[in-house]
Order: sequence, then C-alpha cells, then structure tokens
Amino acid sequence: MWDAADGSHLFVYKGHTDTGNSMQVTWSPDSKRIASGSPDGTVHVWDAANGSHLFVYKGHPHYITSVAWSPDGKRIASGSNDHTVRVWNAQ
Repeated sequence: MWDAADGSHLFVYKGHTDTGNSMQVTWSPDSKRIASGSPDGTVHVWDAANGSHLFVYKGHPHYITSVAWSPDGKRIASGSNDHTVRVWNAQ
C-alpha cells in the first residue's frame, strides 16, 4: 500500500501462498479493512490502518475470481473458478 498524497510506501500485506495474475482486492465499506482473494483459494482480511493480518477464510478448491463486502460490512462474498460463491461472516 502506498500513501496517495506523497507516494511513500506504507505496508506490504503478506499471507497468500499464490498471487498469480488474478488477485482480487476490495476495501470494506467503512475503509477500515481490506479483503483479498487469490489463486490459492483463500480470502484474507487486513486492518487497513496498520497492515495487521486479521482473518483468513478457506473453502474454495480453485482460484478466487471476485471478492466483495456487503454494504453493512458484516459479510464478504467470494466467487471462484469452482463455480461457487461463498459468503463469510466478516467477524
């Protein structure tokens, strides 16, 4: 993550075992968390303010093609190449 005002580097979010070229990233509605899905079939959630890793959701056997937050920020949906959509409680 970079600071949009001055271009300085802020954080590197690490956790996925496969990033490939189809990484999906989305901000929570309140901009406090970031969720990402990747070819490793997991969804990771980070604290946007300090870069700390909060959660990992596992369940897709194939790569994730989309990630989205519910408008109230209580759930995360992930779509996968396995032709499923999973809905996670965004603790």
